[in-house]
Amino acid sequence: MKSVDTPKPWLRGVLEPCLLALLVEGETYGYELGVRLEAAGLGKVPGGSLYPALLRMEKQALVRADWRAGDGGPGRKYYALTDAGRRVVGEQAHEWLVFAETVGGVLRPHATTPTASTGGASS
Repeated sequence: MKSVDTPKPWLRGVLEPCLLALLVEGETYGYELGVRLEAAGLGKVPGGSLYPALLRMEKQALVRADWRAGDGGPGRKYYALTDAGRRVVGEQAHEWLVFAETVGGVLRPHATTPTASTGGASS
C-alpha cells in the first residue's frame, strides 16, 4: 500500500486502535509495529509517538510487555494484547468505522483530488 504523509493530529487519533489491531495478529516489538504501520500506508510513525502510545496502553492493561534478550544485539520489548485489549480493539474498530463513515458523509461532497501545486494534505 502506498504510504501517505498522515497529518499528525489524525495519526494521534488512530495510532492506539491501529496498534491494538496489529497486535491481534500476535505479539511483536515496537520497531516492527512501526514498520507494519508504514507498510499499511500510515507513513513513518516517529518513535516519539509510537513508544508513548504503547506505554499508555500498557498502563491501561490493554497490552502486556516483556523484555527479551536479543540475538547478538540489544534486548527488545515485546508487546502482546491482554483480554481487555482484545475487547477494546473490537469496540474501537466498530466505533472508528461508524465515525469515519459519518465524517466521510460530511466531507465527500467537498473532496477534490490534490494537485501537485497543493501537495496534498498538510499537517
